Amino acid sequence: MSSTTINAGILSFGMSGKVFHAPFLNAHKGFTLKAVVERSRKEAQSIYPEIISYDFVDEIFADSDIQLVVVNTPTDTHFDFAKKALEAGKHVLVEKAFTTTSKEAELLRDLAIEEGLTVTVYQNRRWDSDFKTVKKVLEEKLLGDIVETEIRYDRYSPLLSAKAWKETKNAGAGLLLDLGSHIVDQALNLFGMPEAVFADIRRLRPNSLIDDNIDILLYYKDKRVRLHAGLFNREQLPAYVVQGTKGSFFKLRGDVQEDILKTGASPDVADWGIEPQEASGLLHTEKDGLIERQNIRTLPGNYNDIYDGVYQSIVNGKPEIVSAQEGLNTMRVIEAAQKSNDEKMIISIA
Repeated sequence: MSSTTINAGILSFGMSGKVFHAPFLNAHKGFTLKAVVERSRKEAQSIYPEIISYDFVDEIFADSDIQLVVVNTPTDTHFDFAKKALEAGKHVLVEKAFTTTSKEAELLRDLAIEEGLTVTVYQNRRWDSDFKTVKKVLEEKLLGDIVETEIRYDRYSPLLSAKAWKETKNAGAGLLLDLGSHIVDQALNLFGMPEAVFADIRRLRPNSLIDDNIDILLYYKDKRVRLHAGLFNREQLPAYVVQGTKGSFFKLRGDVQEDILKTGASPDVADWGIEPQEASGLLHTEKDGLIERQNIRTLPGNYNDIYDGVYQSIVNGKPEIVSAQEGLNTMRVIEAAQKSNDEKMIISIA
């Protein structure tokens, strides 16, 4: 690895900045966490004494020492802030949802290419322990040919969020762009772009102004993939159900990283991201003519890999670990889902 160190700035030090970004940038030897934007609480310096705490995002864009900007502000600001960062000569890591429209995603992709900069979409759920295990099962072809898959991201959260921007009707609000962008990205990462999309998008919570329950059906030539996210799921169903011609794999959602990070733990430890053994997935399949039904130990989750990928793309010219094109593809599926719900019909994807 090159000895080059990348100076990074984070546009917000709320939960995502404090939990998902700062600890990893601080722990990675290839990055220096130089600055954050904090308009009120100013707590970053108590955790990272050397950090600069700016009052406004434009101050990070104007800081000539900063080479990477983490755009972790509300979704409806992603396009404008990522565009400003690129125009200021910064590489960009943008949280999901990448943008609010596919057109915005396309413009950011093209601007980064034009400026010779990198844009990476922060799809951290690809590096959850449960999804990594599902992907390994598919890569090893333990189930034969896949005929159907279900991916769920369920919570029990019936009350409206205290964060007004999450509950106000705006271009970036709603469960489809929030949790939906995770499960759409995971489906595309496993199976590529579908031929068509059908969706049912609803509001179930009292007084909700935004969508909070989504069902999406992705049509492939040889399979169907069902995606669901909802906020009325006190008892969790398997997050991943994969059915193949030889067998099945079931896995509950179980990644431990977020809960550990919320305690203030640093992610630079040897046993990072290991699920308890009782969270193992269930594999029921045929191997060498014999039927096997067994628990499969979950692979460790590791968000460190995201930041290592960002570093490699900036310093060594490697492809982005989640590219702007992949972010654009996710937005195309989300827009097709929105259109399908509005028109009550299956929407083809060209």
